[in-house]
Amino acid sequence: MTITQLEYIVAVDTYRSFVLAAEKCFVTQPTLSMQVQKLEDTLGVKLFDRSKQPVVPTEIGIEIVTQARVLLSESEKIREIITDRKKELSGELKVGIIPTVAPYILPKVLRGFIERYPQVKLIVWEQTTEQIIQQLKSGLIDCGILSTPLREASLTEIPVFYENFVAYVSKNSRLSKKKNISPEDIDMEEIWLLNEGHCMREQVLNICQRRKATEGFKHFEYNMGSVETLKRMVDQNNGATILPELALSDLGDKQLDKVRYFKSPEPAREVSIVIQRNFLKRRMIEALKNEILELLPKRMKTKKKKEVMDI
Repeated sequence: MTITQLEYIVAVDTYRSFVLAAEKCFVTQPTLSMQVQKLEDTLGVKLFDRSKQPVVPTEIGIEIVTQARVLLSESEKIREIITDRKKELSGELKVGIIPTVAPYILPKVLRGFIERYPQVKLIVWEQTTEQIIQQLKSGLIDCGILSTPLREASLTEIPVFYENFVAYVSKNSRLSKKKNISPEDIDMEEIWLLNEGHCMREQVLNICQRRKATEGFKHFEYNMGSVETLKRMVDQNNGATILPELALSDLGDKQLDKVRYFKSPEPAREVSIVIQRNFLKRRMIEALKNEILELLPKRMKTKKKKEVMDI
């Protein structure tokens, strides 16, 4: 049994294809298949059911691949020990980030991180919460930047900051006549929402469903794919929406006039760096966290707010 063979069976389990696994491991498909077969012969068990497409692990294969992931993680820690001793950060850091956070922290973080750690290559994917969770569990990314709590037993959440939600309203909305609002003031019939799959959609619905009467609640036909589109829909088609506080950073004076803050306690979201329990690249992830914190106002780095909205 070799480290390479373990890497190959983990790749087959991740991509559910011998051809794709070989491509990701930078070897030919016959080479990968031969090594997987050798490992099966050594262990005396079949690890994958090749008769199915996509390929699936057998019952015992699931257990062995799970243990292989642990062994590979532990072996990678040897390299980390060497890197730590050299007091340098180098290598790749693969990050998943949700679209409702990415535009407001990523450009500045990337610039500062790259300047400070030139030997680290940041590889970033903008994805939904569910996609990032699956990528973390499969070991395809090192960490995710997500709205939490997730309540995933296999993942660890490192809270980074807490961000208030605000309302963004057109002049025709009755909310525009109020200086500060409460969830009870929201008319669900005028609210623009993100598409399903975005965690912020569920958080906004949680805020709105705190109204005393929800009998008139409707599912909406018009749903958006980004926070920027939500703002444009309000600007051009009236109505209202709910935005994360960081989205206000690039608004002009006329747009800022459309912002209405919630009365205390303000609804907020917790944004965390999420990792596997046996995670690697600790110093890189800590450096990424510190780079994010440097960009934020002090009020976002305070202790947890009372009204953090669940996903």
